[in-house]
Amino acid sequence: RQVARQIVEGKTKSVKATAANMHDFLGPAQFRYGMAEEKNQIGLATGLAWTEVGGDVMGVEATVLAGKSELMLTGRLGDVMKESATAAVSYIRSRAKDLGIDENFNKNLDIHIHVPGGSIPKDGPSAGITMAVALISALTKRPVDRSVSMTGEITLRGRVLPIGGIKEKVLAAHRAGIKQVIMPRENEKDLDLVPENVRKELKFIFVDHMDEVVAAAIPTRQTKAKKPVAAKARK
Repeated sequence: RQVARQIVEGKTKSVKATAANMHDFLGPAQFRYGMAEEKNQIGLATGLAWTEVGGDVMGVEATVLAGKSELMLTGRLGDVMKESATAAVSYIRSRAKDLGIDENFNKNLDIHIHVPGGSIPKDGPSAGITMAVALISALTKRPVDRSVSMTGEITLRGRVLPIGGIKEKVLAAHRAGIKQVIMPRENEKDLDLVPENVRKELKFIFVDHMDEVVAAAIPTRQTKAKKPVAAKARK
């Protein structure tokens, strides 16, 4: 419309639209994609989400405070996502000793898990492993590797189950400058949907269990975790 007006008013005869001048015609961007974190941080893990406008990276924050075993979940989370958070906490409680965490942590601590972007509703099970990693990091005081993003559903026994939206999520990780993607092993076949040039620039870590997730995302901790199986981009 602005271009048509300029032509009618005689201000220009033609206009070449480029990425650099697009905002002149369409106005400020209505959606801001997430980017990789600038440094490793305690209690902050990077998840991958599917949205109506494609995939995006999603920071998940966890902190622990003196309290009485309360679990606080904020960020406008849906019921399924809340259940995933509860499952993550139960898994950590059952494996506390192996994870290097005080087995009685739940008796005198409150847990707060927050997903920024409170005005946007969020739901689904795929952030389960991300919430677990963020909380394990907060409890062990060990930072999460900022170059790693992840997606996958968690069970009470720590199994990592397949999820949807792999193509969109991988594209989001690539766009954000993230170098590694942790995903359920059962989703490996879905990488065929991802452009080859994107796959070549990412390292994929396929997992079946949370032990493998934690070993890849918080590599400095000392536990009985299984060694993750990493695979460079498939052709």
